[in-house]
Amino acid sequence: MSRSGWISALLWLLVVPFAAWASLRVTGWTPTWHWVSLVAFTPYAAAGSVVPLILALGLRRTAAAVTAGVTAIAFAAVVLPRLLPDGNPEARGARLAVLGVNLAVGQADVAALVKLVGTLRPDVLTVQELTPQAAERLNRAGLRGLLPYAVDRSSVDPQGSGIYARHPLTELPVIELGGFRQARATLAHAGGRRVEVVSVHPCSPSDVHDTPCWAEGLRALPRAGGGLTVLAGDFNSTLDHRPLRDLLDSGYRDAADVRGKALIPTWPQRWWDVPEVTLDHVLADRRMAVRDFSVHSLPGTDHRSVFAALRLP
Repeated sequence: MSRSGWISALLWLLVVPFAAWASLRVTGWTPTWHWVSLVAFTPYAAAGSVVPLILALGLRRTAAAVTAGVTAIAFAAVVLPRLLPDGNPEARGARLAVLGVNLAVGQADVAALVKLVGTLRPDVLTVQELTPQAAERLNRAGLRGLLPYAVDRSSVDPQGSGIYARHPLTELPVIELGGFRQARATLAHAGGRRVEVVSVHPCSPSDVHDTPCWAEGLRALPRAGGGLTVLAGDFNSTLDHRPLRDLLDSGYRDAADVRGKALIPTWPQRWWDVPEVTLDHVLADRRMAVRDFSVHSLPGTDHRSVFAALRLP
């Protein structure tokens, strides 16, 4: 093979993986359970896809340049909108502030969490990986003085969850798959509206056995379109995962995406030597307005907490 042929072959070896990645992401096809973990890093692949495009243009390889160009455009179409704020509906009802926190099997600094609650003043706090010991420490740290109503579905392992609120809660049947408890409750807001709240935490799709549990846990979450619903917590999913996009398509909006902040990573805050991704979300019924969104670090946990200020219709 000539030198030019070798250069073309090496260039195509660089172009094809990015093109395949973009095709799988756009079509939503999951060829193997490994892809469920890999697709979370799509924003990094999108940034890297400009490299083969620049090389193909510089080497004047037309076919490779066209393929790389289409690939880069496909990536841009799915990733760049996360940086652009969206409009809001004319929601003029009461404020509903939501905070979601993964406690890392109860290891998070509860004093820091209570301080964060005092600063942000959420109406509802959803917690994941809530242990009985952590629930007791939260009570001693004064959380119930700020958020007096609670649904406690704690567990001694990562599978527990809970909901704390400023307004009365009526517990709904817990969503439990693979042992993971996703607490549910109806919040009776002082403004007169009733809102279903879910502390989201499906199984982690870490291997071939847990991936079906992960998908089923997301499918079991209430679809939008009926009463007002807010889903908040550790989804173990990014906006590049098909089950999460299907959930959004039912009538939710991702609060971070609405505010143009959906590329702010939430995991791992520390502990793991992997690129950061956005696994934690607040999904609000599309009839609600998203007035603010922010991400906050919390000592003792590998997840950053997510906060959204919503306005009810």
